Amino acid sequence: MQIDPAEFRRILGRWATGVAVVASTRPDGAPCGMTANAFTSVSLDPPLVLICIQRSARAHDCIAAAGFFSVNVLGAEQERIARRFAAWDVADKFAGIAYRSETTGAPVLEDALAWIDCRVWASYAGGDHTIFVGQVVDGDARDGAPLLYFRGGYARAAT
Repeated sequence: MQIDPAEFRRILGRWATGVAVVASTRPDGAPCGMTANAFTSVSLDPPLVLICIQRSARAHDCIAAAGFFSVNVLGAEQERIARRFAAWDVADKFAGIAYRSETTGAPVLEDALAWIDCRVWASYAGGDHTIFVGQVVDGDARDGAPLLYFRGGYARAAT
């Protein structure tokens, strides 16, 4: 026996998380990305993080093929970007979004609260997701409040 998926989602919705855009490139070099909150640090030595990406997401195959990705932590003022990258029906999520490439070539959002650039270090099957472990090769951060995700909606931290 296992827990009902809707009940599982309701329970885990009580866990507040940060919001990030995970990005990579397609084989033709075009950027691809998605909003994610399944992201955490794994190790300091070597510096490793993990992201969990649904296998049916377009960004999944981009990351698997490219072998690199960025994680762009969104600030409290970036809910519009979070919603855009979460939409399944937006073909070019980067249209009108300022970004640049860093060490690996992964897209980094210009106004991200923090960003890291990673090479895929390992990947593992995890139910309907793939767990990508990335070795961090570059990154930076600015001051500001984070955008949060809680109970199925966006929130801001009181600072």
